[in-house]
Amino acid sequence: MKSNSSAISPASQDAGKPPSNELMREAEKAWLYALPLIEMAAARVRMLDTTHPGLHSGLNRFVHNRELVGPADREITTPNNDTLYSSAWIDLTDGPVTLTLPDPGARYVSIAVMDMYTNNSVILGARTPSGPAGVYRLVGPDEVELGENDLKVGTPHAWVLARILVAGDADLPDARAFQADLELSGPAAAPPKGHATRDDAWPEFFRSAADLLGADPPGSIVGLEAFERIRAAGRGGNFDPAGYSGDDLVSIEAGVARARTMVSGGTNNLRFVEGWSYPLPDLGQFGDSYRFRAAVAVQGLGALEVAEAMYMRAQSEEGSWAFNGDGLYCLSLAKPVPIDGFWSLTMYEATDDGQFFLTENRIGRYAIGDRTPGLVRNADGGVDIWIGREDPGGEKTANWLPAPRSGPFALFMRAYLPKPEMLDGTYRLPPIRPV
Repeated sequence: MKSNSSAISPASQDAGKPPSNELMREAEKAWLYALPLIEMAAARVRMLDTTHPGLHSGLNRFVHNRELVGPADREITTPNNDTLYSSAWIDLTDGPVTLTLPDPGARYVSIAVMDMYTNNSVILGARTPSGPAGVYRLVGPDEVELGENDLKVGTPHAWVLARILVAGDADLPDARAFQADLELSGPAAAPPKGHATRDDAWPEFFRSAADLLGADPPGSIVGLEAFERIRAAGRGGNFDPAGYSGDDLVSIEAGVARARTMVSGGTNNLRFVEGWSYPLPDLGQFGDSYRFRAAVAVQGLGALEVAEAMYMRAQSEEGSWAFNGDGLYCLSLAKPVPIDGFWSLTMYEATDDGQFFLTENRIGRYAIGDRTPGLVRNADGGVDIWIGREDPGGEKTANWLPAPRSGPFALFMRAYLPKPEMLDGTYRLPPIRPV
């Protein structure tokens, strides 16, 4: 069933006309519009898989990852190696879910509640006016009367993701103690059924998307109208290829192919400013930006909104995100990064379908940040980070971020709780340069 090729009915075999530009654009738009729902559903199935060690078997409960993420963890793209994760998939169709948060003290903690369109309905943390500690009720989008600690979620199903900062190995026990006190309780819910993935042929993809749209209706019709037009173009309205004309099939297949290329190769279209791409202001609160939302769903599912965290991607000397060189690179931070939280630079290897994961290296270091043990600072307080496939040796080893032994790699900078000068672009990161 999993195939990048589209299902073709006999009617399409004699289609000799070029694709209809209008229908092709509608198919591209429809596929991109539905993609975050498909990605969220796929992540939910993976993370509720009882055969996977460490994952949980039910909805409306937390599973706690008590180790920092490493190269073997490939459930979610672009993970960080700075925080412990606690995760839960919730179902509000039979009533609210109660979330209990202890006091984190000075520790950075954020608890994001994301709807099935990947918008952050709620982020509890340092920016919560009264602090994040408390007992909250997560309620569905149709709830009208809200209590003081009721938090409305954009869709009946959602993902709760807690990030708990770890300041080195010695801090792990305290971080785990906080994690253990996180609580989630709610009605028992039936496990969700499986759905098509983005690799499946477009009829299966669109049929699964229709089911997901029914379970979690959108708050906006921008993009949805294209989906409905593709549905209506075929007889029966069920995306059966036999119900479309040959010309229409050619157009739909061409539009879906364009959409696939956009999300798998979209990282090549990043806009760089002085060596870095900076997040758009609607990251994590996407509104009608369905194309941007689709790209983030593949390349950074679960992204926080920019007021909570900024994610920057470095530009290589070749002008793209992909670093290919075998030599040494340097990021020289002469000024402190303007944040109220923490920062880190993380190394990723890239997959063929546009996702990013941590990469094995012999010293087990996947990121360098302001909490890295043994980090050597310059006399003026600045930091030089050395990046490369081989150990640079000498004093540079303490600040070495290992790259993969071969193949392209990507570098992401995270800045949590950015200050105004970072949010408005007054402060810019220095470029990463080959040595």
